[in-house]
Amino acid sequence: MERDRVYREILNNRAVRQMLKSNRWAKLKQWTRLERRVVITSSAVAACIIILRLTGLMQSSELTVLDQLFRLRPPEQVDKRVVIVEINEANIKQLKRWPITDAVMAQLLKKINAFQPRAIGLDIYRDLPQEPGNAELVKTFASMPNLVGIERFKDETNSGVSPPPFLSQNKQVGFNNLLVDADGKVRRSLLYWPVDGKAQKSFALKLALVYLKAEGITPQPAQVNPKYLQLGQGVFREFQANDGAYVRADAGGYQVLANLRDPANFRSVLMSDVLADKVSPDVMRDRIVVIGSKASSSGDLFYTPYSGGLIDAAKPFYGVELHANFTSQIVSAALDGRPLINVWPDPVEGIWIVVWSWLGASISWRWRSPSKLALILLLAGAGLLGTSYLAFIFGYWIPLVPPLLALVGSAIAITSYLAHLEEELQRSKEFLQKVINTIADPIFVKNQKHQWLILNQAYCKFIGYPLETLIEKSDYDFFPKHEANNFWQQDELILRTGIEQENEEEFTDARGKTHQIATKRSLHKDAAGNLFLVGVIRDITERKRIEEDLKRTAAELMRSNAELKLSEDQLRHQANHDSLTGLPNRLHFYECLNQCLEAARSSNQLVALLFLDLDGFKQVNDTLGHGMGDQLLKVVAQRLKGCLRGSDIVSRLGGDEFTVILPAIPKMEDAARVAEKILASLSQAFVLEEHTVCVTVSIGISLYPLDCDTVDTIIKNADAAMYRAKEFGRNRYEFF
Repeated sequence: MERDRVYREILNNRAVRQMLKSNRWAKLKQWTRLERRVVITSSAVAACIIILRLTGLMQSSELTVLDQLFRLRPPEQVDKRVVIVEINEANIKQLKRWPITDAVMAQLLKKINAFQPRAIGLDIYRDLPQEPGNAELVKTFASMPNLVGIERFKDETNSGVSPPPFLSQNKQVGFNNLLVDADGKVRRSLLYWPVDGKAQKSFALKLALVYLKAEGITPQPAQVNPKYLQLGQGVFREFQANDGAYVRADAGGYQVLANLRDPANFRSVLMSDVLADKVSPDVMRDRIVVIGSKASSSGDLFYTPYSGGLIDAAKPFYGVELHANFTSQIVSAALDGRPLINVWPDPVEGIWIVVWSWLGASISWRWRSPSKLALILLLAGAGLLGTSYLAFIFGYWIPLVPPLLALVGSAIAITSYLAHLEEELQRSKEFLQKVINTIADPIFVKNQKHQWLILNQAYCKFIGYPLETLIEKSDYDFFPKHEANNFWQQDELILRTGIEQENEEEFTDARGKTHQIATKRSLHKDAAGNLFLVGVIRDITERKRIEEDLKRTAAELMRSNAELKLSEDQLRHQANHDSLTGLPNRLHFYECLNQCLEAARSSNQLVALLFLDLDGFKQVNDTLGHGMGDQLLKVVAQRLKGCLRGSDIVSRLGGDEFTVILPAIPKMEDAARVAEKILASLSQAFVLEEHTVCVTVSIGISLYPLDCDTVDTIIKNADAAMYRAKEFGRNRYEFF
């Protein structure tokens, strides 16, 4: 029984584990079924957006957003490390010449150098002498090791400009080529450009290196990637052709995305003020001074993200302002850790678009109200804008237009799909209503929210409420809580698994009458994918009553049968047993002896019969009375049973005569041992109601098949042996 119990527990545990596993799988299937449309739609919209982005159709809009982010971010402090010496239209008119003469240039450089700047950048071409004063200018160049001149490399748009010869010989020249995007704006800067297999430095980089050298900072390979340039705290990640919003952009040379400042972030002084000694030496001491033209007639004009807003007219930048900006970016990154413009890898940007596409689809799927949907989408869009803005503040340019389009596009797609579902749902409801009204059994149709969508007239009559009261309500609005809980659980099981089920339940109608019902539930889907839980009800109250009556009748019959069987067993026991000692009587003794002899014949075994007669029993009856004699017989019977095996049979034939059957014994000595044990037990005194009684027993033993071959013979022989034991002095045993 213990083993069976353990086995049942193992089976139950397995069943529990299997049930839990099935529930988890069912929940996963249900979630997949409900969310599949969201996943498919958002993935499709995101894929379309990513494809459009890869074609470059969104590059212009994303660059426009980038420009707006530049203009919207908080103003930065003025970079006091960089000072611009500008040559404006008034200076040119005063000198009546452009380019200015070498003599004026030499004078300007000397005055600036006297202020002890750390680096001087000459953003004016000096490839040809501008007499008078060329010799003096060359001499001035020679006295200024911190001076950097410019040259322009030949490219597709210009033929190039040579550097000042003297500065070129001393490697005090940097190129000033600029990268202009398709919309005419400068958003990238060059650090190096390969010429004849050697990397040449840009004008801004040369100036920054001269300045940083005094800080002990020199170019190093970056730890994150040895291919990148590192200066102090700044790591200058090399621009790639598809970084940010760019698609197949020219990534030649060593480019970086320019984290430009507003031109107002640089101090500017006039050349005329420097020549007239109107500028304080503290303005330029230990700083980077960039000399260049800010006259529109010079044609050195460019457009940047700061050139204008969405409505304002575009305002160009001068070349000297751009180079000052590039130089400031390098120095600020190296010394202050000012962030550069970083971008995400393409796979991460793709995931970003997919996430916002999924969010738009999920919002539309969960909020069906147009006003709520519009508000939540507006908040989501604001969150996306805020995220992009904050990321840009910390130096990251992340996509804005593609995820915004994905958010709105997936929301529109899901909304259109839901409108289609609603239309198909209405058609399905009208069709089902017509069909189920023709059926006599109560029928209900629920949605995935456990609300009644359709009810036939039989159901409304059965529950006792009109259709208008029930429609779009749930079980909890009309049934007792325990019944509603049960209905909800059964409905949810069908919605999760899709497997048809039939259950017996209680159903309390509007009048308070409780019915026993059998409900068959199944899941159905229309052409648009709408799910319907259909239930068909049968009232089985009368059938259940009949079943209960039958059960009670069967129970009563079983009880009567058990009582009869008990009476039969009692009668049978009384017929086969001695009423005083409870031992088998003479009739039962003969039956048992016959059975033992039959078994011995087939198995070739010995059977011993011991015939016992008490010595002195009559004296006990005569002196102490028959009541005391009866008690003595009871105790004798108990002692005899204590001397025997479980298979041995002791019987009372009547009076003080007893028999003992020893079936299946190996040899006659076994019978002798039992006889000795009986003699020893019965020879001990009996205490009966404060009387001590002593009796003995005489035993005769007959063996089958050694002494006899029939029941009567073995009894006769044992009886004869018993009388011989009495003749030989009693309180002993004798074999036949």
